[in-house]
Amino acid sequence: MAKLTVKDVELKGKKVLVRVDFNVPVKDGVITNDNRINAALPTIKYILENGGRAILFSHLGRVKEEADKAGKSLAPVAKALGEKLGKDVVFTGTTRGAELEEAINALADGEILLVENTRFEDIDGKKESKNDPELGKYWASLGDGIFVNDAFGTAHRAHASNVGISANVEKAVAGFLLENEIAYIQEAVEAPERPFVAILGGSKVSDKIGVIENLLTKADKVIVGGGMAYTFFKAQGYEIGNSLVEDDKLDLAKALLEKANGKLILPVDSKEANAFADYTEVKDTEDQNVDPGFLGLDAGPKTIAEFGKELAGAKTVVWNGPVGVFENPDFQAGTIGVMDAIVAQPGVKSIIGGGDSAAAAINLGYAEKFSWISTGGGASMELLEGKALPGLTALTDK
Repeated sequence: MAKLTVKDVELKGKKVLVRVDFNVPVKDGVITNDNRINAALPTIKYILENGGRAILFSHLGRVKEEADKAGKSLAPVAKALGEKLGKDVVFTGTTRGAELEEAINALADGEILLVENTRFEDIDGKKESKNDPELGKYWASLGDGIFVNDAFGTAHRAHASNVGISANVEKAVAGFLLENEIAYIQEAVEAPERPFVAILGGSKVSDKIGVIENLLTKADKVIVGGGMAYTFFKAQGYEIGNSLVEDDKLDLAKALLEKANGKLILPVDSKEANAFADYTEVKDTEDQNVDPGFLGLDAGPKTIAEFGKELAGAKTVVWNGPVGVFENPDFQAGTIGVMDAIVAQPGVKSIIGGGDSAAAAINLGYAEKFSWISTGGGASMELLEGKALPGLTALTDK
C-alpha cells in the first residue's frame, strides 16, 4: 500500500483523530448488528495500547433536518464500545464547542472519546457531507496533527470528517481495516492469482455498468445473476414474463455481451413465482424463458450447477450482489449454491464486496468461510469499477 498506515506514526501522548464507521443499525436504543464496531477494534486498541488519546468520528444514518436526529445519536455506540474495550468511552453528545474541547483536552494517554454523529452538522448546509472547509479545519484542530482513517465504508465520499480533516493535519494515515480492505479488494482486481472469476448480482444493470466493463478487462470470467440477468435475457430475445427489467438498458446489455467475447456468463434457468409476495405457485423454468404471468426470483438448479462448473479451479473470486431474493427461504438456493461453489475451491482467495452479499453470507452462516467480507458496499463497488477513493487519495503518501 502506497499510503502511510497507523504503524508509521508516533502515537504516545498524542491526541489522535480517528474516522471510524459506526453506522450501525439501532432500534429503540439497542444496536442490532455490531459488526462495524468489531471491525474498528484492532485500530482503536493499537492506538490506545501505544499511548495515544483516541478521538473518534463517525456518522450514523442520514440527517437533513432537526427531526432526523431522533434515534441517530451515537450514545448507544459509545456504551457498546466501552463494554467491548473494557474501559470508559467519553461522550459529550456534541460535534463542536467548549464542552467537547475541554473533554478532549482532559484525556490521558490510553483514553478514548467519541464525538457525536458527524451528520448532525448537515442540518445547517450539509457541512459534513459537502466537506465544508471550516468544519474540516476545526475538527483537525482538536488533535495533534495525526489523523487515522479506518472508515472504508465512507472512503468513496469526500466529507469533512475524512478528506476535510486529512487536508489540515501533518499526517493522515490508514487504519488496519482500511489497509486490509484495499489489500484484499484492489489487489485482488489488479494483481489476482488466476483463474480470476467475478460474480455480480443485484437488481439493476445500471448499478453495475462500470463494474462489469472494468472487470471484463481484468477477470477471466464474469458471472451475472440476480434481477439484472433478465435485462440481458430480454436483450437476447427471451421471454421474461413479469421479471424485473430495465428497458432503457437493453442496447447496453447487447453491447456488453458483444464486448465480453464469451467471458460474460449468464443463468440458464430460473426459479419463478406467480407473484413477488403472496405467490401461490413456485417452479423451475426449463431454460432462460420465464412463463407469462410469472417472474424470476432466483437461479434455477441448472444455473446453480453451471455456475459451479464455471467456478471450478478459481484461485481468486470477487462476489458482489446475491443471485436471488435470498431474504426469502424459497429463493435463496441460488445464493447458497454460489457460496458453496466459491468456498469449495482449494486455496481460493474469496472476497465479498459488502452490501447485500455480505448480509447474505453473514445471515446464512457463511461469514467465516470467506477470506474477506468488505464493510463498505459503495466503496467496494467503486474499487471494483477502478475508481480512486477520495478518502484514500487524501492520505499521506509513503
